Amino acid sequence: LQLIHEIAKTFPNVQLHPFVTGSGSRSVAPLINAHYVQEVNAVSYAVEKLHPETGAVIELGGQDAKVIIWKEDELGRKSTLSFMNDKCAGGTGATIDKILGKIGVSNELAQEISFAGKSIHPIAAKCGVFAETDVVGLLKSGVDREEIVVSLCNAIAKQNLEVLVKGNVLRDNVLLLGGPHRFLPVFTDIWHMHIPQTWKQHGFVPRDADLSELIKVPDDAEYFAAQGCVLLGMDDLVMKGFDLEKLNESDDIPTFTDSNLLEHYLLEG
Repeated sequence: LQLIHEIAKTFPNVQLHPFVTGSGSRSVAPLINAHYVQEVNAVSYAVEKLHPETGAVIELGGQDAKVIIWKEDELGRKSTLSFMNDKCAGGTGATIDKILGKIGVSNELAQEISFAGKSIHPIAAKCGVFAETDVVGLLKSGVDREEIVVSLCNAIAKQNLEVLVKGNVLRDNVLLLGGPHRFLPVFTDIWHMHIPQTWKQHGFVPRDADLSELIKVPDDAEYFAAQGCVLLGMDDLVMKGFDLEKLNESDDIPTFTDSNLLEHYLLEG
């Protein structure tokens, strides 16, 4: 709220159109007279605008995880399947942060950990509490901290493949989004191992290219949800000006909580 005030004061002659997304933003939106955009819709819109060749997205956030898959029918019409875990910290950045602190690994060190040559140890990533329990056991057994980090990331990747993909195929090109993917390079190597295995299981043949092109992390991977909000605003979707005098008013602000509603605005609006 303070940041919005500062922006408005810094640019007094500019009409602001705030769009918000992410955990907790639905409650914040009315307080700052902003438009709320559901996260999956924001990420999908940004990907379709910035990387239209994308076939699937795996996003690991601080509080949730998402999988989005684009499909195309015989007439070339595209549709999306989306799955999201926003009810439990298991398989998200919050679990990673907590466990890194538990085993004494700084964010700087975590960013330098390599997948190569590391042994994988079993960790239950279905629940953050279960994962922490397994990690404590590994730590007490004298397992190297870097191997624990690699094992945790591997468990999170497998958990999200099993729970969120729901038997579907992650079509190439696969974008790895969110802070954990952006700042923990070990995840890229892990996905390079697991996703081709699922392609083989489903009989899916990706295009002829290196894995680094088929499965990759964009340089701005942590900002796609925010960029989706900006792009929605730039496309003039139900724009509404920002008024400092109406910060506490609860105006009827349209929300895109339903994918069909969003599609209606995109196609008809």
